[in-house]
Amino acid sequence: MNKQVTSDGTVGKALELLDMVVAFGRSVRFSEVLEVSPYPKATTHRLLQTLTNQGMLAFDDERHVYVPGMRLVRIARHAWNQSSLGPLALPFLQTLAADVKETVHLAQMEHGRVVFVEKTTPDEGFKTMATPGRRSPAHCTGVGKVMLAFMDDTRRAAALECQTYEAFTPNTHKSEKTLLPELAQIRAEGVAFDREEHEEGIISIAAPILGGSNRVIGSLSVVTSTFRMSLKDIEKFRPALQRTAAQIGGEAAVWPYPIAQ
Repeated sequence: MNKQVTSDGTVGKALELLDMVVAFGRSVRFSEVLEVSPYPKATTHRLLQTLTNQGMLAFDDERHVYVPGMRLVRIARHAWNQSSLGPLALPFLQTLAADVKETVHLAQMEHGRVVFVEKTTPDEGFKTMATPGRRSPAHCTGVGKVMLAFMDDTRRAAALECQTYEAFTPNTHKSEKTLLPELAQIRAEGVAFDREEHEEGIISIAAPILGGSNRVIGSLSVVTSTFRMSLKDIEKFRPALQRTAAQIGGEAAVWPYPIAQ
């Protein structure tokens, strides 16, 4: 985790620390939070205490660990129902997954990073590691690249500034020099492929979800393993994938919630 100091005052600092705690994905001790916090020990403790007092975090006195508070859980549940494509898109994901018999991912983008919103895996499908809420880079994922490709120039430039170009596999784009030509190709062809760019052995085909005014609001992918299929094999999923993405986009044509950024 990067120790970046926010410029949004006490509220910004508290929210930044809350995000760090939740990002662990488990209960955490103060020493663990302090290790990733950009603030001094006393400030970190004060902010955690404030978050606990406000119900955004809870402190377990027996185990001496912090966990998400019930107020945060309630806010997250309401936000999920109001601001996520998940509830709207889930029935379509389930139909697509049953049709292709592979795992289907739904993703959105926040500050240049992919946020996995929902996934459906049929009994016979390949079980992926991605879970709702997980964040991944955009430059090396099918769902990320297809959203980048269909963004307008201003939003794409801002999202590209957020990419670190970390090389996860030998196939990962390491700079805009190789990524930008592929984004142009993706926009022309309408789909993106993950060619083992984030995880070796994992491939996917992804399509954009376009809302009102054809603005990209998310993306959809069919994901599998190279032990099961090849890139040529997953090309057959294109018609069903694009049809489903269009259906979701149609349902979300007047969607008033956050778009990919």
